[in-house]
Amino acid sequence: MGVVGINMRNARFLLPNNPRKLYQRVDNKLCTKALAEERGLEVPKTYLVVKSPHDVSLMEKQLEQYDSFVMKPARGSGGKGVLVIDHRDGEFYVKPSGSRLTGAELLHHAENILAGLYSLGGNRDSALVEYRVTPAKVLTDISFQGAPDIRIVMLHGYPVMAMLRAATKESDGRANLHQGALGIGIDLATGLTVRAVHHGKIVTTHPDLKSSLIGVQMPNWDKILEIAVTCHEMTELGYLGVDLMIDQEKGPLMIEVNARPGLAIQMANGVGLLNRLLPVVARHKEKPNETSEERIAFSQTALKAKLA
Repeated sequence: MGVVGINMRNARFLLPNNPRKLYQRVDNKLCTKALAEERGLEVPKTYLVVKSPHDVSLMEKQLEQYDSFVMKPARGSGGKGVLVIDHRDGEFYVKPSGSRLTGAELLHHAENILAGLYSLGGNRDSALVEYRVTPAKVLTDISFQGAPDIRIVMLHGYPVMAMLRAATKESDGRANLHQGALGIGIDLATGLTVRAVHHGKIVTTHPDLKSSLIGVQMPNWDKILEIAVTCHEMTELGYLGVDLMIDQEKGPLMIEVNARPGLAIQMANGVGLLNRLLPVVARHKEKPNETSEERIAFSQTALKAKLA
């Protein structure tokens, strides 16, 4: 079936194409955002960067003007340590699930981020506080109280596979598959959702919202693919995952780039990555200097989606 495991991913696609010296460009979200802005890509606005205990002590005062925001570790991975605040209720910070945090709990979360609790390698980190995306209406219909994101896996600048990660009640409003979010495969050619899985099992409707998950059109799909290709160019990584969100007002926003994208995207699409990666390897060898438009066109015509 062409399913790629971690060992194959690392040995055949990741290590040969991702020089270690380039990892800093994606392992630090602040660095990635700076590179994206240099390329003219839209990213969520940064409200605050918390680097020290002194910064933590000032944080609540500096965030008074924002009713909603996202706090995340600058060097985190896999969605660990990401805290989404939907609104305020008096002195409390309310998460999408409705659970409330006190100011002390918010500061404690920032302190944990600084201590490296969620960072790669457990090293000291910074907390990044930024604009909370208001998802496009078509996406709120298939995501429970949280903003869904789109993951696109790239090889040599060619999009090879895409999925939408949509929140459920179980995932606490976060688009993390390991915490119970949905993985929904997207056809590269059209931007239509074609297959969905929840905890590895095929589903066709959202477990909480009961809305259909198949045949949903992703807005601005061509622009989303262009952003993904630009992320390849700005990081110079050969194998990567690009995460985006679609804001109701701002359109597609680049959220982060991952040098070690996970493999659950295969389950969401019902096809092994090898069936997508090998045609790209051959194409890149045959035509190594294709433009971004030509790479996107190849992916949309040659890498067919498998319907649910």
